[in-house]
Amino acid sequence: MGGRHPRAELAEAIGVFALVLAGCGAIVADGFVAGASVSHVGVAWTFGLTIAVMVYALGHVSGAHFNPAITLGFAAIGHFPWRRVPTYIGAQLAGATAAAGTLLVMVGPVGQLGATVPAAELSVTGAVLAETLATALLAFVIAAVATDDRVPEAAGGLAIGLAVTIGALFAGPLTGGSMNPARTLGPAVVSGTWSMVWIYLAAPVVGSIAAMFGYELVRTVDYEDVRTPRARPSETAADTEPEVAG
Repeated sequence: MGGRHPRAELAEAIGVFALVLAGCGAIVADGFVAGASVSHVGVAWTFGLTIAVMVYALGHVSGAHFNPAITLGFAAIGHFPWRRVPTYIGAQLAGATAAAGTLLVMVGPVGQLGATVPAAELSVTGAVLAETLATALLAFVIAAVATDDRVPEAAGGLAIGLAVTIGALFAGPLTGGSMNPARTLGPAVVSGTWSMVWIYLAAPVVGSIAAMFGYELVRTVDYEDVRTPRARPSETAADTEPEVAG
């Protein structure tokens, strides 16, 4: 899941830039434009659709990680070289920060530029679980489409985009549904919003690595091994019907 240096890093920066610009831009629009009603659902779809199109646009260049947690997950299971991890994550953080800076220039410090903060009613444990589980769902899907040849390649962008959307729909009201340390750090750096930021750095990494290893376990069992065997053509009703003593 690597790419050719340094074009792969540039692709990662562009992908994360698009994600933060569009996704956080949708959040900002709700607070900036009178009568705007992007809504939580609209924001979730914006993040998901952006990831989907960027996977199709840049997946062949960099592998379309667009997320430090995913990069670390791939490295942990041996599908990405550790020596490339620092440059990939650096590019992702640069893209996210540049996008947040662009939003600041466009609209000013509205809505903390889409920074992620847990809901006031949510416990720290709840926030950690929400981010961990949402990221695990995303990483499990990514591991399937990116590392398993049995999954149709064309389905990658759609499946990953939908996984992001589902995670954002589920975790959005609770934590902002980040699932991505870069998506959190970009707006945090530019807006100065650091409340509970450690959750968004640690939980997605834990969720991603756990899910990647989880899929490695699942993929060792073939569908052919676990499905119910079909009856052979010779096994007719007459062949299998027990004899009745007379």
